[in-house]
Amino acid sequence: MNISVIIPALNEAAEIKGAIQGATDAGGAGRARVEVIVADGGSVDDTIEAALSMGATVVESPPGRGLQMDRASSIATGDVLLFLHADTRLPPGWYESVSRCLEDAGVVGGAFNLAIDSPKRWFRMVEWVVRARSRWFGLMYGDQAIFARRKIFFKLGGYKGLPLMEDVDLIRRLKRQGKVVCIDEGVITSVRRWAGLSPFQVGFKNWLFLALYFMGVSPRRLYNWYYGRSIN
Repeated sequence: MNISVIIPALNEAAEIKGAIQGATDAGGAGRARVEVIVADGGSVDDTIEAALSMGATVVESPPGRGLQMDRASSIATGDVLLFLHADTRLPPGWYESVSRCLEDAGVVGGAFNLAIDSPKRWFRMVEWVVRARSRWFGLMYGDQAIFARRKIFFKLGGYKGLPLMEDVDLIRRLKRQGKVVCIDEGVITSVRRWAGLSPFQVGFKNWLFLALYFMGVSPRRLYNWYYGRSIN
C-alpha cells in the first residue's frame, strides 16, 4: 500500500522538517511506500527550501488549507492520502497502523488520537476530550492526521477548497461511504495554538464555531470570524 502524506504549509520553516522527518520514518515496508508532498500557500520564509532539502515534493497553491490540500492531492500517487499539519508529528509505526486499519475493506478512512506536546496536566484533559469526541461522536479534526482511501476521497470531491471546517466536512462525507476509524496511537501536536489562551478558551471557541457550522454558517464566513481577516 502506497501512502501520500500531504502537508499544507504557510511560513512553516521552523516546523516543516520535523513533520517530513516523522512521515518518512515510516519503518518496515513503509520506507519505500511513502511520498511526501508539501502544499505551500505562499510562504515568505524558507519553508519551500526546507521541504525540498528533505526530499519532499512541493506544490504551490493559493492560501487556504482546503485549497492547498486539494492541490497537492491532484498530483499524489498513493492509494491512501494522509493529511498532516506542519506542527504535528506522526507516531512511530504510523504506516503499519494505517495499513492494518485499511485491511478491512469497509474502512474508508480515519485519523489518530491526539497528544499535545506539553507537560501541563490540563492538556491531558484536552486529550481525553479529543479521544471521547472521536470515539463517541466520530468528530475528528485535521490536527489528528486524517487519512482516506484515494478513490473515495476523489469520489467525494476532496476538501472542496473549504477555508475552514474542511476537516469536519470531509469526515461527515466519509462516514456516509463506510467506516471511519480512530487509531489508538496519538500524533503529537505543538502547543502553540493554545499560546496565550487556556484550553477551555480554545475549546469553547472550537465548539462555538462547530455549532455555527452545523447551523449552516458558511466556512468562508467562519474563516473571516475565526481569524479576523478575509480570505481572497
